[in-house]
Amino acid sequence: MTGSAGGPASRPAGAGRPPADGRRSSRPGRLEWRRPGLGGRRLGLFGPLGHPGRIAVGLVVPLVVLAAWQVAATTGVFTAAQLPAPSAVLAAVAELARRGELWQHVAISGQRVLLGFAAGAAAGLVLGAAVGLYAPVRALLAPSVAALRAVPSLAWVPLLVLWLGIAEAPKIVLVAIGAFFPVYTTLASALAHVDPHLVEAGRAYGLRGVGLLLRIQLPYAAPAVLAGLRLGLAQGWLFLVAAELIASSMGLGFLLIDSQNTGRTDILLLSILLLALLGKAADALLGLVARGLSGPLAHDPG
Repeated sequence: MTGSAGGPASRPAGAGRPPADGRRSSRPGRLEWRRPGLGGRRLGLFGPLGHPGRIAVGLVVPLVVLAAWQVAATTGVFTAAQLPAPSAVLAAVAELARRGELWQHVAISGQRVLLGFAAGAAAGLVLGAAVGLYAPVRALLAPSVAALRAVPSLAWVPLLVLWLGIAEAPKIVLVAIGAFFPVYTTLASALAHVDPHLVEAGRAYGLRGVGLLLRIQLPYAAPAVLAGLRLGLAQGWLFLVAAELIASSMGLGFLLIDSQNTGRTDILLLSILLLALLGKAADALLGLVARGLSGPLAHDPG
């Protein structure tokens, strides 16, 4: 094709060049923003590391700790009252399972964390979005929320008991407080620091309000949001032990304190291990959900 002077037609500068991240927009003239990355690959020490390899590497430290625990318990470094052998902890598992108590403790703690996390994360998302998107709201609320974030978990217990009694409500509210702050902080910070050039580009394409939030700001903040949710879930498990100090007769936090009072170090260690395993399982499940959502959040929707 020739131009008016018979020579080759000129093209706009940059036409035909791929974007910086190597991906083309499937629809010309449509705003698409995608975060560059490794395409989902994770690199090991000596190259790409597959899923089985990551699992194997992740098991190294627990196995080393288990071996050191067995050696310390059987060589007299610690007495049986100080550090029971792994076999004693397994016997405690069998004992509690036989009495039907183990699953009750696990179920009630899991329920408290689930309800508290859902409430705290929802509040954190709403307030974090308001603080991150609107400077007047940020100026009004951010200093006060930052001050409350420094309050230790146990400091809330007397006030919650006074206000809500000793039933389930104060326990769930305390877990919600723990989950709220990481979600709020990460979302507010991410939205407040969205690249202004991206926002201006979105506005140039006619995006406003909810459209701008869904297509520009939320995709930019999505990694921080998902990280905040995982941190909030972990914080919820941390606050669970403090929550179950409130007149509890069930739950892993209660089991932990009760075993300390009765001198059952085997059950005490079991409680710690169960909290660690359940926390890791919940985090892995949330990670699967996050990966399922990463496509819709990281790309221009519909």
